[in-house]
Amino acid sequence: MEEVDRIIIHSLRSIGCDIDEEVHNLRQFNTDLIVSAAVQCIKFINNDADLPNTLPPGMSARFRMGASLANYVQDMGYRGGDLGYQTFLYSNEAEIRKIFMFLVEKLPKDTSQVADEPMGSSVMLHRAISTELGAQLALPWVPTFLKDRGLRNRTKQPGWHREGTSCMHRYHACHVAVPRDVASLTVKLPKEQRQYYGKQLAFLTSQTQCHADTAPSVLEMTAAEVARQQEWETEWNQSGLTSRLSQKDYKARKMSKIQKMLTDRLKQDAKQRDGGSTMDSLRDLQQVMASISQNARGGTKTKGSRFAHTEKLLYGKDEEKTMAQIGAAVPSKDTEEETQRKREEEQQQLREELTQLLSQIDQLELDMRKMTASRQQMDEAVSSAAQQRQDKEEAFQVKKRTLDLLPDAHNNIQKLQGVVDGSAQRLLSLAAQWEKHRAPLIDQFRTLRELSSQRESEAQRQLEEMKTFRSKMKEVADEARQKEDLQKQLQMEYERMTKDVNRTAYTRKIMEIVANIKKQKQEIDRILIETKSIQKEINSLSGKLDRTFTVTDEQIFRDAKRDESVKKAYRFLAALHENCEQLTKTVEETGVILREIRDLEDQIETESHKKVLANLEKITEDYQQMKKENATLMAKLKQK
Repeated sequence: MEEVDRIIIHSLRSIGCDIDEEVHNLRQFNTDLIVSAAVQCIKFINNDADLPNTLPPGMSARFRMGASLANYVQDMGYRGGDLGYQTFLYSNEAEIRKIFMFLVEKLPKDTSQVADEPMGSSVMLHRAISTELGAQLALPWVPTFLKDRGLRNRTKQPGWHREGTSCMHRYHACHVAVPRDVASLTVKLPKEQRQYYGKQLAFLTSQTQCHADTAPSVLEMTAAEVARQQEWETEWNQSGLTSRLSQKDYKARKMSKIQKMLTDRLKQDAKQRDGGSTMDSLRDLQQVMASISQNARGGTKTKGSRFAHTEKLLYGKDEEKTMAQIGAAVPSKDTEEETQRKREEEQQQLREELTQLLSQIDQLELDMRKMTASRQQMDEAVSSAAQQRQDKEEAFQVKKRTLDLLPDAHNNIQKLQGVVDGSAQRLLSLAAQWEKHRAPLIDQFRTLRELSSQRESEAQRQLEEMKTFRSKMKEVADEARQKEDLQKQLQMEYERMTKDVNRTAYTRKIMEIVANIKKQKQEIDRILIETKSIQKEINSLSGKLDRTFTVTDEQIFRDAKRDESVKKAYRFLAALHENCEQLTKTVEETGVILREIRDLEDQIETESHKKVLANLEKITEDYQQMKKENATLMAKLKQK
């Protein structure tokens, strides 16, 4: 902060502020110096500001002046926090530094350059543009028809353009194609695609019909690409990460879902189209008849559809007979109009016959569907009757066997009892065998379940970390863009600044600051690596402890059923585990308390820099002085 304070003090001295040479930082500024420097900056920025250069003696006037200073600074665009009279009268170092940094940035820059300074083409272009704009703004207003140069109405040229509107065009965008993934080293393009990009693909300016559509087309393409990328990032962050798939697998699964949906939709449309095949065939046949009539008029031949070929196969002979009869009945000396009229009548008659035949076909199809439905009902009835017959035969067999056993009931009951006892013994032996197999299976199941729960918790934790890292990446990217914009702005301001400052000292100090920052960054990285390694070790030890306790618990619990000493050892084990957990929690709580203590110490140190006690004493003195002024005014009022 000392370097920042020195730069601020140097800037204040350059605009005429009376600051002693012994003052090297803002901590040495008193209230009078703060107010006078702020007033000087405001007047240097805004010449119309009506503010006194020093603080008035009266407390009420001081409060009004502090409020006026706060209003002027806020009107200039200051957004550093709450600003009021107390900021200038009872200030602290951090707030004053922010305000003076803002005011120094708002100071007008000196555009004069050193005579021997080399200037580039961009600087010369900016200077020429600024000079021309300043000259045009300084000229008085003149009607357009009196201008001999500059912008005016161009009535002598084709079309009439008002001043300033000659370059306006309508916004019209069209599709343009640009090479994709040409400069990417991770994507290997086919040879044919590269040849197409290099030889066949037209230039971007040649793909639009009008040259004015090039810029809107590029803007539209870029906006669509940005929107598509944002939608993909949103979908991946919301649905893709939770699917636990890679981006390639997720896109492949999404493509298969879309293909399946399209297939189902096409099948549904095909079913619906099969239901309305009669009307479609009628329309197709009518179109075929219309094409036949057009061919008769124009004499051209076209390739018929499958409906036309079907009609030709079904009704070819009848049509030939009809055409032969019509040809025999029509005399050779008829005019062309009569021939055309007779052909149209014949076509109408054929259409009616075709309609009747189609209606008959529809009726037959309906009858066929009814017969198919009735046959299905009969098949279902037959199958249900066969099932009933089979059930009745099984019941009959059971009853028949029961009746056959009734004459020798006593012996048969004893045999059945023996069979039941044998079945019970087999069940008991099977249960014992199952218990032998069940115990290791249950242990294996518990182990696998614990491993599965640990994997799920680890996967969930990694997923949360990925989401956190993505949000941090976005924040870092936004911060980087902001810093790049700030760097460009500072670069422009640096180019406009005078170059007579001792750059070597500033460069040396900047390099020292950068070196310190690098050292701090390396130290922070080292601490982070150590913290991560310690955390991994803690996690591994915690998992190992839990697994060890689980295995020990199961072994001791298995033996505790038979031995009383083992039961006592099991209780001691549980108590030991509980005490260890409490000890671990106590250590963690101790670490949290220590961090809170450090945070509180930092807050105390921060508050100590705000000069709270000194400001409180000063406020108390101002309050006593204001009470005296009020008492004096009351005495004067009583005398009057």
